[in-house]
Amino acid sequence: MNSLIDIQKRLLPDLLPVMQRRFDILQYIGLMEPVGRRSLSVSLGITERVLRSEVGILKDQNLIIVNNAGMSITPEGRTVLHGLRGMMRDLLGINILEEQLHKELGVEKVMVVSGDSDESPWVKRELGRAAANCMKARLKGENIIAVTGGSTMAAVAEMLTPELSDDLLFVPARGGIGEDVQNQANTICAIMAEKTHSKHRVLYVPDEVSSGMYQSIMDEPLIQEVLTLIKSANMVLHGIGDAITMAERRKTNSGDLNKLQEKKAVGEAFGYYFNEDGEIVHKLHTIGLQLDDLERADSVIAVAGGASKAKAIRSYMKQAPEKTIFITDEGAAKQLLLG
Repeated sequence: MNSLIDIQKRLLPDLLPVMQRRFDILQYIGLMEPVGRRSLSVSLGITERVLRSEVGILKDQNLIIVNNAGMSITPEGRTVLHGLRGMMRDLLGINILEEQLHKELGVEKVMVVSGDSDESPWVKRELGRAAANCMKARLKGENIIAVTGGSTMAAVAEMLTPELSDDLLFVPARGGIGEDVQNQANTICAIMAEKTHSKHRVLYVPDEVSSGMYQSIMDEPLIQEVLTLIKSANMVLHGIGDAITMAERRKTNSGDLNKLQEKKAVGEAFGYYFNEDGEIVHKLHTIGLQLDDLERADSVIAVAGGASKAKAIRSYMKQAPEKTIFITDEGAAKQLLLG
């Protein structure tokens, strides 16, 4: 295969860039359909003149259809896209990236999707698709899935389908009142349940509580019931955040924010803040899943992408359980390997 690719590069040097461009177009249309030409041009960074030519070719090959609603992928186009994914992974060296990152991080499995979600926000949907496929492969029988909040988890929710599994219960990994509603774990669990025709529970508590409020909340029977479900989850699905970004999103007081900056916090997960050495430098008083609880889950799936997240990812991965399946994109993977 490699020798054939090398020959193609010598004889047809323009072939691979053209394949990459048409693959990106098909992939974007497949994820976002129906989509307009201008939106596609901006999202992929392709001029409208070049895009018009490429769309014409894909349409002539019956890979896409174009109407007043926008562009959509045909069944034949979806088949071609599915076949291209494996080929493009080889051409782009993604399989090698996965192997190198697997050794570097020491977790159970690493999955890398093409692109950089910092540069192309639609890559988050591709992360979501990969996470959905990973979940489907690991869910059997009755399942309780604990889910954190965040925009990446919201992207995962949008990619779930009723075929995921027979008996699912989605629960928020932690409280989250006070955050942007659409990215709260409660909201994401509700969307996941709707997409999969399954059930969910809610945890209406703040993301961070005082010691006095903590005990009062913990005495509530309904809270205890949901917490029991959360801590018995057989799958945990979570994101990884940039420390300062997460602190600002939570409207952290200036004293704690200064503390995080002084201690050089770079990553956050489950209310724990980590420095570049993976040391916990600050912890929120939260209600819900704690780091120690991850050991009881059968599967732990971490999803995070974008080159800017590399430091945050590396810091958390030094604390992550070995059973972790890490799903990321090229941008983050390449930055992580640079060290």
